[in-house]
Amino acid sequence: MQLSEPAEQDIRERAHRLWEQAGKPAGREDEFWRAAEQELRNEDKSNTLRTPDTL
Repeated sequence: MQLSEPAEQDIRERAHRLWEQAGKPAGREDEFWRAAEQELRNEDKSNTLRTPDTL
């Protein structure tokens, strides 16, 4: 089973929220994009149905 990649719009919104929470620092767009992408991927993994067979 392959997990889907986060949608670009979802990453953009998450990155913007992270950037605002960090005080809107200039020149760190890539850092916030990567952090948002990773958070969304981690959420996707944690939302999978876990049963004794899949642990």
